Amino acid sequence: MKAAIFDKFGSAQEVLKIQKIEDPKINDNEVIVKLSKSGVNPSDVKKRAGAFSNLLDNGFVIPHSDGAGIIVDVGNEVSRDRIGERVWVYQAQYERNYGTAAELLSIDSSRAIKLPDNTSLVTGACLGIPAMTAHRCIFADGSVRGKNILVTGGAGRVGYYAIQWGKLFGARVISTASNNDDKQACLDIGADGVVNHLEEDWELSALEENHGEKFDRLVDVEFGVNLDHTLNIMKTGSTIATYSSTQNPNPKIPFLKMMYMDLTLRLVIVYAMPEEAKNDAIKDINNKLSNNHLVHRVAKSYDLNDIVKGHELIESNKVRGCVILNIS
Repeated sequence: MKAAIFDKFGSAQEVLKIQKIEDPKINDNEVIVKLSKSGVNPSDVKKRAGAFSNLLDNGFVIPHSDGAGIIVDVGNEVSRDRIGERVWVYQAQYERNYGTAAELLSIDSSRAIKLPDNTSLVTGACLGIPAMTAHRCIFADGSVRGKNILVTGGAGRVGYYAIQWGKLFGARVISTASNNDDKQACLDIGADGVVNHLEEDWELSALEENHGEKFDRLVDVEFGVNLDHTLNIMKTGSTIATYSSTQNPNPKIPFLKMMYMDLTLRLVIVYAMPEEAKNDAIKDINNKLSNNHLVHRVAKSYDLNDIVKGHELIESNKVRGCVILNIS
């Protein structure tokens, strides 16, 4: 099969290459997916750049965890009725070398989720990391009905879904965005208000948008940079759920202040989510897909041969929405 691989760490241009490799073997609990689309996420480009030093211990890596395609074979413990299913896959390249930037993928049957008939394979490749991360951030600490939620970076991949999850389940959601186009994107999917996080004291504007009431939940894309702002507008007993702190990866935490607020700090990454949380996310995702209740953004599509462009676009931090590779 044809696949994108890297066998050393470095820039996308230096290390990513397309080549023919052996087709994947299948274990009893696995399925073989003929991939149509592969989703590119920030964690994928960080791995390729060397964020996990032991990633190449067993040889080359086929990158990317998210994708979509059609099941073409199943292992002995999987019903043959699954052959022909259109599926979205998640957690493909985690603790193993084989991801979705390839024509074929062997993966545990539980990680290949049947796509509703009304949902495209393009959408399927957008779901794993962004939609599941957002789901965990919103729901890990209980019902959000009647709660006030602040979502920073609401036009981003995770923030865009976080706004929708909050609104679909009865919360009031205020978001941040850095320009008018992103502001409108957040409003279009239901945000009750949007403020510009590039402005000084933007948290006061968020508080004003929320009628002066502090927030029960925060879904945060830049924990370290935002903390001095967000602590000013969180309620006692509130929760900060964060999935990234790129600009300040080693922030200092004002422990006493947070302790006296009885504040919960939740760090979220899909790979480490409990299986129950993954299954809850999958159930809600497919339910909302079936009823056309989720909106998706695809920023750019490339052919597999242009994987370098996809990685470089993600690294530019100038993209809003999913970046997709067309496999077949």
